[in-house]
Amino acid sequence: MARADFVHLRVHSAYSLSEGAIRIPELVELCRRESMPAVAIADSGNLFGALEFSQACAAGGIQPIVGVQLHVQREEEGRATAHAGARRPEPEQLVLLAQNQAGWRNLSALVSQAYLETEPGERPQVPLAAVEARAEGLIALTGGPAGAVGRLLAEGRAPQAEAALRRLARAFPNRLYVELHRHGLEIESRIEPGLIDLAYRLGLPLVATNECFFGDESMHEAHDALLCIADGAYVAQEDRRRVTLDHRFKSAAEMRLLFADLPEAADNTLTIARRCAFMVDKHDPILPPFRVEGASEADLLHARAREGLEARLAKHVFLPAMDAAVRERAARPYRERLDYELAMIVRMGFAGYFLIVADFIQWAKANGIPVGPGRGSGAGSVAAWALTVTDLDPLRWGLLFERFLNPERVSMPDFDIDFCMDPRDEVIRYVQGKYGHDRVAQIITFGKLQARAALRDVGRVLGMPYTQVDRICKLVPVNPTDPVSLPE
Repeated sequence: MARADFVHLRVHSAYSLSEGAIRIPELVELCRRESMPAVAIADSGNLFGALEFSQACAAGGIQPIVGVQLHVQREEEGRATAHAGARRPEPEQLVLLAQNQAGWRNLSALVSQAYLETEPGERPQVPLAAVEARAEGLIALTGGPAGAVGRLLAEGRAPQAEAALRRLARAFPNRLYVELHRHGLEIESRIEPGLIDLAYRLGLPLVATNECFFGDESMHEAHDALLCIADGAYVAQEDRRRVTLDHRFKSAAEMRLLFADLPEAADNTLTIARRCAFMVDKHDPILPPFRVEGASEADLLHARAREGLEARLAKHVFLPAMDAAVRERAARPYRERLDYELAMIVRMGFAGYFLIVADFIQWAKANGIPVGPGRGSGAGSVAAWALTVTDLDPLRWGLLFERFLNPERVSMPDFDIDFCMDPRDEVIRYVQGKYGHDRVAQIITFGKLQARAALRDVGRVLGMPYTQVDRICKLVPVNPTDPVSLPE
């Protein structure tokens, strides 16, 4: 089958939260349908979908190009307003695509910096100096009308636009493309001659992109409602954020026709795809070592677990009236089970993991931070009970260690630990301080609107009366364990 002669470099997947509406499997199917050999996601300020995107594309025979629509602080206004304590103006856009592993590391660092160093309430953003410092392995697209060059041209500040473009060209030598959009917006046609003139004068290549937010025209109305839900607006409002029918996943033929006067701009999408050779791979968890001078993790785990088990037995299993023989009979199943578990833990390489978890739980308990007694499969471990990770006696309740850890288990075991909500940050800070800030992460949970909630939100943005919306929504059955979908 002939390959398409254009690839999309600016797709917003559903991971552009409350903004993009193309799910990753749908994106792969769209590329296959249009015979596109490659595709890039450039989600708004995040890399949440990078792994799923890479794996899905590889499985579907599509080359994944991992990118991000990064938000960059406005420099000339940013210094003054930030100094005065006022809210900074909206940042500018810059699309960055990873060419290789170095580019991926820089992309990850920039996105992390944006989230960690931006003031609460503002869109996560980075200064341009940070981008310049981490430009290796990245291809940059100028960002269209929302980029620095496009904005300055729209404001009639051509000299400043040229200076901004030259600075980007220095940061990304032979890796900067002047981005052209044609979504039917007035600002795009107004700045395009200036962008083309600057590109030709400075010897920079053009690239044609289509900012895709949804799959096809049939999704436009629903996507418009999604933007209203995100912004707390109404569909009937005049002054609100909108996208056009052209912000869809267009075919290669449509894009070639749209840029028939500038075929080089469409050609360069293929050039960029050839220059990128990176995808995110799955890898096993990398655990920090638990180091104590003069002892291996395995020896330390054995010593601490056995000491802890004797303390547990003395407090929870032995009775004062027991003679030595009875105490030995009562202890034997626990000691045998602990030996079995320790052998399995060490053999599978999780000695340090148990020691680390025990360390911060013991620290929390010593500092008066309430910790749950243990739940999930981890509660079946005598070793965890001995180390005070859990407070449930597994033998008394007939709990199985193999549900938590066994040689056939394909994923890493995990403890379900409940810390009191208020001082939870103290535990996180302790772990960061002991094992390194760069080795501690929190996992994001993506919330999805179920059928009732979606109907309520759509009814609100359409301006329907509350009583009418409520009556419709109450027709949807409530089943938390198996929620009813919209088609159902």
